[in-house]
Amino acid sequence: MTLSKILNISEAATIAIHSMALIARSKELLNAQAIADATGFSKNHISKVLMQLVKYNYLSSYRGPKGGFLLNRQPEEVTLLEIYNMFDGEISDKTGCKMHCTFCPFRSCIFGDLSKRFSREFKEYLTNQNLATV
Repeated sequence: MTLSKILNISEAATIAIHSMALIARSKELLNAQAIADATGFSKNHISKVLMQLVKYNYLSSYRGPKGGFLLNRQPEEVTLLEIYNMFDGEISDKTGCKMHCTFCPFRSCIFGDLSKRFSREFKEYLTNQNLATV
């Protein structure tokens, strides 16, 4: 089972977080191909995600053979939660069944508040991590 199944992280959010972290720690501009080579994700999907990050002013894009992407803010200023929220929306820690059972025979969820605790801890982790700490 993959972590993304447990936490429900989209591929776009995963690509965005990994790409931003790679760009943050690189001493030179990185292009989509370099990020694809480092991560194994599709170059085309990475390009789409990077253009979203440019659109929302997280990155600047430079064309040409030595082109690539550059952060518009200091790595310490960008939390992983910001990036996650941009692609997957805010993390909900509301109670209620996450199993989407139409007719549940139980009065209370068999899984208790596990989903709420996971969501809260995941949100806290993403809030406390920034591009400089990963």
